Amino acid sequence: MTLPLLESHPEHLGGPDPAAIANCVGECLACASACTVCADACLSERDPASMVHCIRTDLDCADLCTATARVLSRRSGTKTVLDALLRACEQACRACADECGRHAAQHRHCALCEEACRSCSDACQQLRDHLVGAGE
Repeated sequence: MTLPLLESHPEHLGGPDPAAIANCVGECLACASACTVCADACLSERDPASMVHCIRTDLDCADLCTATARVLSRRSGTKTVLDALLRACEQACRACADECGRHAAQHRHCALCEEACRSCSDACQQLRDHLVGAGE
C-alpha cells in the first residue's frame, strides 16, 4: 500500500525511486513491530531482569524505526536529515540485532527480532546509497 500512496503524491519531489522508499518504510514498520513484540516477550520470560538491556534496546530500536518510517512517508526531509535519520535507524537496528543475537539460542522471539533488525538495517543502508546515487 505504501508504494501506490507514494506514487500518487501530487508533489513529485525527485530523489530516490518511490519503490526504494516504500521498501524501507515497510522494513522499518516490520522491525518496529518485531522489536515491540520481542520486548514484551522478554518481560514474560522467567527472569526478565536478565533481559533489561535487550528490552531497552528493543524499545529504542522500535521508536527509531517508527520515526524513520513516518519521516520517509512524508517525503519532506532534506538529504541531510534523511541521511542522519537513516544512519541512526541503521545503527539502532544493528545494536538491537547484536543484543537479540546474544539471546537467540534461548528465545525464539529474539532470533526473529534479530532477523527483522538486520533486514531493516540493510534497507536503511540501501536507501542511503540510493539517496547518494539520486543526488538528492
